[in-house]
Amino acid sequence: MRSVLGLLLIGAVAVLAATTLGANDGLVSIYWRGWRVDLSLNLFLLLAVAGGLLGYLLVRTTTALVGLPQRAREWRRQVRERAAQQALREALALLLAGRYSRSQRAAQRGIDIRQQAGPVERDAEFAALAHLVAAVSLHRLQDRKRRDEQHAQVLSLLQRLPPPAPLLEGASLLAAEWALDDRNARLALQRLEALPTGVARRTHALRLKLQAARLAREPLEALRTARLLAKHQGFTPAAAAGLLRALAVEALDQARDAEQLRRLWAQLDPADRRDPLVCAHVARLACGFGAHGDARAWLKPHWTELPRLSEAERQAVLDAFVSACEGLTVDWLPLIEAALSALPADPQVAYAAGVAMAQRALWGRAARLLEGVTQTADAPATLRRDAWLQLALIAEREDDTERAQRCHREIARLLLAARPNALA
Repeated sequence: MRSVLGLLLIGAVAVLAATTLGANDGLVSIYWRGWRVDLSLNLFLLLAVAGGLLGYLLVRTTTALVGLPQRAREWRRQVRERAAQQALREALALLLAGRYSRSQRAAQRGIDIRQQAGPVERDAEFAALAHLVAAVSLHRLQDRKRRDEQHAQVLSLLQRLPPPAPLLEGASLLAAEWALDDRNARLALQRLEALPTGVARRTHALRLKLQAARLAREPLEALRTARLLAKHQGFTPAAAAGLLRALAVEALDQARDAEQLRRLWAQLDPADRRDPLVCAHVARLACGFGAHGDARAWLKPHWTELPRLSEAERQAVLDAFVSACEGLTVDWLPLIEAALSALPADPQVAYAAGVAMAQRALWGRAARLLEGVTQTADAPATLRRDAWLQLALIAEREDDTERAQRCHREIARLLLAARPNALA
């Protein structure tokens, strides 16, 4: 199709030329200082066209010659640009490959090539990126002094860029990460707090803040950060639950007396206070400080939910309740009976109820519950041993020496039965 159109166009030009110039009856006379030149119109037109083409070529040639130095400078700039870009790509590849010394040298070579250009040709973002790659390599080489010098140059160069500057945000996050690697939690937290709000709420920044808070032994701050990470799906649900529980326990372990424990408990998130395992831990801590009433008050919501708790959660709550039985008030007796009715075959519930009845001096009821635990074949040996010990204490309080001796013999038998397993 293109060839056909070309032939048609040539034919049209030929017809037009033959029609216009075919007669050749025009005459052009040129006078110059007494001279006269007569030319046919066709020849004059051909000379005019040839003169125009010659003038155009002359102008183009002159322009090319005049602009040759500029083109040479542009060519040299492009050569430097390609060399600098190649050095930066090489530095990044070597950094990912773990060749940190070579990566630092390649980045420095790219910086040196760029510095050979004039001030107008220098690219602040390129230089900052090269300095940052060099700083990362030096950090891996544990050269902290030169790393900090490179990072300072990065910040100086990035001040010229208009906000927002992603490279500046990346440099700030890297600085916080380096402080963590140097085990300087305070410096890491300071650098993270200096970040803009949007950057500080990103997942990577929150992860760094969590590590820094744990390193600085600030479990409450770490707990709040971990909750934000869980909300942003920074962990799987199972990992988030385990981490939040561990941080809550770590925060509670900081208490040095009952009053401080109450303040820490009040500062926890309601979701943490609803965790049976966390509640059981704080109840045991409260018992250690002599605040048995507080321990029972914190356990009470979970006690009413015993049938719906998992086995591990139920055992933790029951163990904590046994520790908190001292000074048990009468209002707990209906709750204990309700738990026995809901879980009649659970020896852990029966043991806890027996200890509670003994605290209320209901010796007969306590003895029946504890004897039921000792007769349960599938009950753990440690639980049956503790039940025999409680029965021995009840017998001693009732001055029943023979029954107390029998209980101690059963305890000794269970201990002897457990010893081969311990040795194995």
